[in-house]
Amino acid sequence: MRRRFVKIALLVLIVFLGYVFYTLQSTGFFRTVENHFEGSVLKQIPLQGAEDITISHTDNFALVSSTKRNIYPPTEEESGGLYKLDLQNNSFTTIHLSKSFSKPFAPHGISMFKKDGAYTVLSVNHTKNGHSIEKFRLIGDSLIFEKTYSHPSMISPNDVVLIDQNRFYFTNDHGYTKGMGKFFEEYLGLSVSNVVYFDGTDFIEVADGIAYANGINFDPSKNLLYVASPRGFEIKVYSRNPDGTLTFTEDIPCGTGVDNIEIDPKGNIWTAGHPNLLRFKAYAKGNKTAAPSEIIKVTYRKKGDYTAESIFVDKGDLMSGSSVATPFQDMILTGNVMDNKFLILKN
Repeated sequence: MRRRFVKIALLVLIVFLGYVFYTLQSTGFFRTVENHFEGSVLKQIPLQGAEDITISHTDNFALVSSTKRNIYPPTEEESGGLYKLDLQNNSFTTIHLSKSFSKPFAPHGISMFKKDGAYTVLSVNHTKNGHSIEKFRLIGDSLIFEKTYSHPSMISPNDVVLIDQNRFYFTNDHGYTKGMGKFFEEYLGLSVSNVVYFDGTDFIEVADGIAYANGINFDPSKNLLYVASPRGFEIKVYSRNPDGTLTFTEDIPCGTGVDNIEIDPKGNIWTAGHPNLLRFKAYAKGNKTAAPSEIIKVTYRKKGDYTAESIFVDKGDLMSGSSVATPFQDMILTGNVMDNKFLILKN
């Protein structure tokens, strides 16, 4: 009887140690992070929690999603706004576009689409009353609210990408939002999150089996949709079918916890993320003063033909918890989850 108990105890111990090792290894705990960047910091923009940034290369401005986060996930109602950053000169003036928006607003992922001189803008919004996606129209420096999308499929929306003025995709970064399900999803890296498509009328799940679906973007020139999986340290590639459904193509290993995704005019994929996910989690909860940041550039030519290059690595001295990076001319704009500023880098 005693021998049987010892065997069972040893088996439980082995399983537990295996679980601990897998969690540490798969979250980047053993990675050595050293500062690396061949450029310089051009400007620090004092805007807290600039979690997502997207650029208009035709009109030379950036749209920034900013929310004042003290800890993440939040325990109280957060507030933030959408900002326009002028990139036509080195003054880098910011304009608070959404200050007249009357609803509680804590923007997360954003997307914009230009047609007929105006931009359709979507922003994921998190409030104590639930999740939604807010739709605006941007003309010059005027942001006009149009409508709110809410639906049971918005379990834990993270990012969104417009296909045109009325159709879009969004990611749910969790399949479970509380309890042991959420715990095991995060620490075991369970692939239970998804991508949902709004076809102008209905919300349809079009991809699942993703470990923490995060940033999302679409390249119309290649007809490819990219989804970041920070828990998988990879970007997932899908081809878009005429009816909006997706066909999985392949995974791009990135070696870091990739967050938001941007695409430059040449079709290169840019992402920023977290080399050590456990360190970032401790930082986001207020248990650490800094967390490392990394910027990755992916040159994707076709299936099986791509290169991923680490452009910027920082232990947290310049910026903690990077979440987005997007180039403009010889600059890189890079934001984060909860720092009190974001950076413009000279590449």
